[in-house]
Amino acid sequence: MTKLKSLLGIFTIALLAFGCQGPEGPPGRDGFDGLDGLDGADGINILGQVVEIQGSFTPENNYSLLYTFADDGIEVFESDVVLVYLLWEEIEDPNGNIPVWRPMPQTRILDQGLLLYNYDHTFLDVSLFLESDFDLGTLQAGDTQNQVFRIAVVPAEFANSEDFNPADFNSVMNALNQNVNTIEKVSVN
Repeated sequence: MTKLKSLLGIFTIALLAFGCQGPEGPPGRDGFDGLDGLDGADGINILGQVVEIQGSFTPENNYSLLYTFADDGIEVFESDVVLVYLLWEEIEDPNGNIPVWRPMPQTRILDQGLLLYNYDHTFLDVSLFLESDFDLGTLQAGDTQNQVFRIAVVPAEFANSEDFNPADFNSVMNALNQNVNTIEKVSVN
């Protein structure tokens, strides 16, 4: 009896091991879709952001402006690229003025000497400041009052792409999939 059980066990194992070979059967029917789950928390904006700031350079603020990203809920990572553009002029057009944006730093040659609009940044803030080889107190109001800047936070993976042109503000806006109508405007002191 033991030999019969052993023989039957070997036959069963062989049948299972070799019995599963052969042509594949037809596919089964698709199941029903399940119910949608609850929406999760909003993630971070990986496409970057642009904010427009306006402020005046005065002796009281040491001819500098400070913009803090957290004030507007913008999250910046240390690997992100921060670019700043100065509103240089506006060209009159029948359909509305056309802004001309120049990447910073920008140098102006004035009668007094050289004036530099410059900036530095961390992942927390951007500092905009004037530098010159003359007394900044001699500047005209047009060079210091109500200056407009656009700050673009660009994720590193976009900034490293071949078709990214940081010198062209419109190129940056296109790369970030941003619209000028959605740019937040902030006044800084």
